[in-house]
Amino acid sequence: MVSSATGERTAKMKRITKETSVTVEVNIDGTGETTIKTGLPFYDHLVTSIGKHANIDIILTAESKDRVIHHLIEDISIALSQTIDKALGDRSHIMRFGYAMVPMDESLAYVSIDLVKRQFYVIQLKLSRDIVEGIPREDIEHFIRSLAQNLNACIHVIVEYGDNDHHKIESVIKAFAVALRMAASINQKSEGVPSTKGAM
Repeated sequence: MVSSATGERTAKMKRITKETSVTVEVNIDGTGETTIKTGLPFYDHLVTSIGKHANIDIILTAESKDRVIHHLIEDISIALSQTIDKALGDRSHIMRFGYAMVPMDESLAYVSIDLVKRQFYVIQLKLSRDIVEGIPREDIEHFIRSLAQNLNACIHVIVEYGDNDHHKIESVIKAFAVALRMAASINQKSEGVPSTKGAM
């Protein structure tokens, strides 16, 4: 929903299942202020990084009911992406395309986003360890994949190279955030949706 009082693109969402309870609020036109409580320190850090580098205000609280990390991570990712999608509205006047190449020490990742309302993704994380910061690799991969699947966009995520899996993940998340910030930014010169079709 777009707030009529401020013109800001904001949305709220609750995702409640038998496995988890997730509440998210976002402001696309924020300053990167975040309050994140997932019970998973590494994911608190990753979601905080998305908010900080995308300039999106995020309030996210997540609770696991069944104590299964995979379910919690999946629902955090789904709820966050769907709330951002909702806040983007009909995507009028946005730049639409965004891209970023972000280093973290020896690692380099690039992300390209088209907020076209057509879901497609390519993800190449090139992780090598089975566990990163106490989280199974497959759950980290699932987190990134669920972000891409639920944003209603075309997203390419590539780790070009790196040795440290923590660094690879952080470079991916920051590149995602910067690309999203660019794609979601307002284009003052455009009218309507940024498509030759006249619809996204």
